[in-house]
Amino acid sequence: MNDFTFEEQNLLCIYNGAGGGIRAGVIAALTEMRGYLEPDEDELRTLTDSALSKLGRMTDAEFAALDLFPDFETEDPAYGK
Repeated sequence: MNDFTFEEQNLLCIYNGAGGGIRAGVIAALTEMRGYLEPDEDELRTLTDSALSKLGRMTDAEFAALDLFPDFETEDPAYGK
């Protein structure tokens, strides 16, 4: 299972280290970050909620199989670059 969007994958890459590289840790880190979002940060809240939902449906083994290393050479495919 890897139906994460490009943006969700980037978010997971950022919080993977803070979460100790384990699914439960990343869920905790994202949940904590979500609590600090300002009311006008709807886009980030929606992105975080979507990533948390997908993380909640996957197993630890599926999470461990994710390639959560940022690829700074690749642009967002939605922008056709």
